[in-house]
Amino acid sequence: MSLDSHMSNPDEPTKNNHAGSAATKATPTIDVEKPTLGLGFGVSVITRRWKREDLLKRGSLITRGLALLFSFLSFIIMASNKHGGWNFDDYEEYRYLLAIAILSTLYTGGQALRHLNCIWKGKQIFGQRISALVDFLADQMMAYLLISSTSSAISLTNRMREVGDDSFTDSSAAAICMSFFAFLSLALTAMVSGFKFSTQSYI
Repeated sequence: MSLDSHMSNPDEPTKNNHAGSAATKATPTIDVEKPTLGLGFGVSVITRRWKREDLLKRGSLITRGLALLFSFLSFIIMASNKHGGWNFDDYEEYRYLLAIAILSTLYTGGQALRHLNCIWKGKQIFGQRISALVDFLADQMMAYLLISSTSSAISLTNRMREVGDDSFTDSSAAAICMSFFAFLSLALTAMVSGFKFSTQSYI
C-alpha cells in the first residue's frame, strides 16, 4: 500500500519544487545599502532645483542692489557738479547722464523692492513667466541706456580735459565711473534674467 501511494503521486515533489522556485522569483530582494532610483532621486532633483532658484533670486537681488547704489551715486555726483564756474546743466551729454542715472535709480530701486518682497513672502506680483519676460527685456533696455549715456559723457569729458583738468572734470569722471559700474551690475542682472527666462516652461 505504501508503494502504491508513492507511485500514485509521482509529481508531488516536482510541483513543490516549482512552487518554491516561483515563490522565490516573486519575492523581490531589497538592497538596503544601494536603494534604487525612485522617489528619493526625484526629491533630490527637486531640492537641487529649489536651491538653484533660490540662489538665482538672491544673486539677482544683490546685482540690482549694486546697480541701485552706483546709479544713485552717479546721480548725486553729477547733480552737484558745479565747480570752478562750470555747471553740468550747460552740457547736453551731462544732462543725459543725469536723466538716465535718475531713471536707473528708480528702476533698480523698484525692482529690488519687488524681488525682496518675493523672497520674503514667496509670492510674485505677476505670473512667473510674465515676471521673467519683463525682467529680461527691462534689464537689457536699462543697461543699454546706461552705457549709451556713459559713452556720450566720456567723449565730452575727454575733450574738456584736453583744455584743462580741474575739479569739474574730476567730478564728471567720477559720475561716469559710477554710471559704468551701474551698467556692469545691470548687465549681470540681465544675464541672470535671461537664464531664468530661458528655463521657463511654456507647455
